[in-house]
Amino acid sequence: MDHSLAGTSPGATPPNTALQGPDLQEAALERPPVRTGPRDPGDAWVEGEHGRFWGRFGAAGVLAYDPGKGVLLQHRAAWSHNGGTWGLPGGALHEGEDAVAGALREAYEEAAVPSASVSVLFTSVLDLGYWSYTTVVLLVTDAFDPVISDPESIELQWVPLAEVATKELHPGFAASWPALRPKMLDLTAGRP
Repeated sequence: MDHSLAGTSPGATPPNTALQGPDLQEAALERPPVRTGPRDPGDAWVEGEHGRFWGRFGAAGVLAYDPGKGVLLQHRAAWSHNGGTWGLPGGALHEGEDAVAGALREAYEEAAVPSASVSVLFTSVLDLGYWSYTTVVLLVTDAFDPVISDPESIELQWVPLAEVATKELHPGFAASWPALRPKMLDLTAGRP
């Protein structure tokens, strides 16, 4: 999960994920998650000359593209880092975890993105030296409905390409979208 929030205690886990729909959304706005189990060593902040970022071993997220629906965006919970903005399902990588595997794991945990229903088009890496973020761009090969499966999302939405830039985007995604979009469209041109 992407626990990119200030003030997360070292032992925090998500609240009861049995909550669904509006109840889960309301719980996500009220408080940050409370963890009861062990924490992955990758769940930590790193700091350097470019700022503070979540993910000791870097982070990764999924840009899922369905030509008939658009791209899957996550409206981030208010308590999260850059809360209230729209971004990609993703989060901190585990130690030794491949960025594609980590992005798919996070997208499944946060939005129920089924790895069997997508194929990797390409990856794009922002490498700051002490921290990196990998965007894994996926083509949806078998339509699916995303599901809010943890308190990090207020909403999940398929957004038509022409409307993506009209959303209040997470700053990192806003900076990368202008380069990701044309490459994604070029690689999917002529596909059914």
